Amino acid sequence: MELLTSLLGIFLATLKDVLPIAAIIFGFQLFVIRRPIPNLKRVLVGFGYVVVGLAFFLLGLEKALFPLGRLMAEQLTDPEFIRQGVADAAQALRWEDYYWVYIFAFAIGASTTIAEPSLIAVAIKANEVSGGAIGVWGLRIAVALGVAVGIALGSYRIVTGLPIHYFIIAGYIVVVIQTWFAPKMIIPLAYDSGGVTTSTVTVPLVAALGLGLAETVPGRSALLDGFGLIAFASLFPIMSVMAYAQLAEFRAKRARRLQADDES
Repeated sequence: MELLTSLLGIFLATLKDVLPIAAIIFGFQLFVIRRPIPNLKRVLVGFGYVVVGLAFFLLGLEKALFPLGRLMAEQLTDPEFIRQGVADAAQALRWEDYYWVYIFAFAIGASTTIAEPSLIAVAIKANEVSGGAIGVWGLRIAVALGVAVGIALGSYRIVTGLPIHYFIIAGYIVVVIQTWFAPKMIIPLAYDSGGVTTSTVTVPLVAALGLGLAETVPGRSALLDGFGLIAFASLFPIMSVMAYAQLAEFRAKRARRLQADDES
């Protein structure tokens, strides 16, 4: 009964959020374009599916993903678990003792990004527009590696308590330098890749992981240290996608040079 009550409350809240979108679309269609809505029945059924799907998704976040991320952070930072690999039980924990946290952060960043629907859509469209020059799996793996490294580094920042702006400023300096040397066709896609990672699958687990770490690591503040992982998840894919394009360009130039040498 409690689950049904939660679902009904989320459904009504979702309906309230979606109604302005529907009002804008229908308003422009009827009063600006001044044409009837084609396939009105299908459009209304589609909006119904959207509301129901969002309601179930938000319920899943509340009941499963957020608690799961927080639980994993609590278990991985439990002093009893960490001290299994520490020789001296009286020794104070150091940042390197949390290596399982970094491994988990890397793995969860890569796996959630691979499953991200928005990234899949962007990769398919990029493959179509480029005529196959940009591979679907190549782009997805490049973005996933960027997110994985970013989440692992962000977890390290939470454990050590280092200021976040040092990492972000250094990261964007690298991005600006890469932009000068990366192939021009990949730069807009690389910048978009940083945005599509912060979507339905990645954000809930990453946010829960960050808050869980900040609440369980001694001396950390949930407000000051618990947030910021999503910024890492947005920044590092830009680097990895441009690096992927630079590596592909280098290999192509090398292959052409070897072919020219063989012909001569």
